[in-house]
Amino acid sequence: MAKIAFILLCHKDPDAVIAQARRLTAAGDCMAIHFDARADAEDYRRIRKALADNPNVTFARRRIRCGWGEWSLVQATLEAVKAAEADFPRATHFYMLSGDCMAIKSAEYAHEFLDREDVDYIESFDYFESDWIKTGFKEERLIYRHYFNERRHKRLFYAAYELQKRLGLKRRIPQDLQIMIGSQWWCLRRRTIEWVLDFCRQRPDVMRFFRTTWIPDETFFQTLVRHLVPADEIRTRTLTFLMFSDYGMPVTFYNDHYDLLLSQDFLFARKISPEAEELKARLGELYAARGVQFRISGEGRSLYRFLTSRGREGRRFAPRFWEKESTIGRERELLIIACKKWHVGKRLLERIRAVTGLPALEYLFDEEDTPMPDLGGIQKTMAKRTRHRRALVRMLFEYHGTDRLIFCLDPNNMELLRDFYTDRSRTCLLHVECEFTDEYLLGHARRVGLAGERTPPETIARLLPTIRADVFHEADRIRDANFPNFHEMRETATPEENALPLAKFLDITEEQAREIAATEHLFAD
Repeated sequence: MAKIAFILLCHKDPDAVIAQARRLTAAGDCMAIHFDARADAEDYRRIRKALADNPNVTFARRRIRCGWGEWSLVQATLEAVKAAEADFPRATHFYMLSGDCMAIKSAEYAHEFLDREDVDYIESFDYFESDWIKTGFKEERLIYRHYFNERRHKRLFYAAYELQKRLGLKRRIPQDLQIMIGSQWWCLRRRTIEWVLDFCRQRPDVMRFFRTTWIPDETFFQTLVRHLVPADEIRTRTLTFLMFSDYGMPVTFYNDHYDLLLSQDFLFARKISPEAEELKARLGELYAARGVQFRISGEGRSLYRFLTSRGREGRRFAPRFWEKESTIGRERELLIIACKKWHVGKRLLERIRAVTGLPALEYLFDEEDTPMPDLGGIQKTMAKRTRHRRALVRMLFEYHGTDRLIFCLDPNNMELLRDFYTDRSRTCLLHVECEFTDEYLLGHARRVGLAGERTPPETIARLLPTIRADVFHEADRIRDANFPNFHEMRETATPEENALPLAKFLDITEEQAREIAATEHLFAD
């Protein structure tokens, strides 16, 4: 059975470190601690004293002064790994943790999980082919030597870089290595750890190379494991659940994230807020529990994106040049159906096309595979359609040889609606208000990745009111915008009641409008 040696890198909060060590070792696992040499010496003495009688805890023989982005983080990790490898001969897996991590599964579950496959868990993506690095230095991290810390000595860091660049002092990457990159939070088998330590002793050239790379904690173990271990024995993922905000900062978890964390397909989570006392207490009890069944749904990241995007509806300061200089046309009339239920919007659109003969398109700004004519490539991707929206619509008018055009739009596209209404063309809007059952909202959540088949009922119960409120908010924003030529149909209204706004919207007779409004199963799900 798996026995885990946790490799804990920490620099603060001695009480939390002590509690974490006791909690994880109480389940039969062990821990090697590296406490940053920059941290308070008294804090370190407190940790040593409190854990002195725990045979399943050891400490790095040498404490390193750590700095973000430096080799010192890898060096500190290696010191803790060496101590764990020497002091815990029965450990089968070595799991990298920080002081902000906590288990989100029981020890029983974690051991069974690791026993399922004889593999290593570490993110290791090709450094140059992947898009793991989003901004900043990429090749420059490796081909130049970095002797200064970018955060503490910014001027020296960039001065040294510019000097090497000007003098052409590029260096070669070790030829037998394929540089990989990924998260520093890994779980490796004992055999792999032994191979890595042997490699470090045998290859001083590689050690010299990584000592002056920038942010080597994202490349050192990732590269060596891929170099030493067969590919079919590596799972390119981390077992620690972590998310990043739009600003590249780690997302912090609080007391109300308990159910969300438990439903993720991970063993630990990072970062737990120091103030989340209730969450830490519940997760602490969970690790020692037995017989707990976990329903894995894995919707955490998509749910986070959904929730954080609400309320962040910014607008650009100015239109793009191609939007500013283009117009759909003063003499043209643009008809837009805003309907949250796309199948309802499409049925209504098809019936309007059949009755009026108007050129009609479905959700061209929401659905990639909406049937579109060839417009020279501008129609190929959603990004292009949205970016060049006025030019696209103008070309559609010209393609169909008409002055009236109708299409569907999801109500969340307020920016597009406002933009079309500022054009010289005449824009009319029909909002179709639908009823939303819990079953429909649950299906919607699953379709967009906010929930899975195994999402716990408690999570669903909290999620559905949020989605429902979001749908109502979109409808209210459209009404509150006071768009001219605005009309509204309702699922709860009769065909006769819906015929009047429909007739005004399409500029057709009420008899034709009643024929459209009376479409069989128009609002059926």
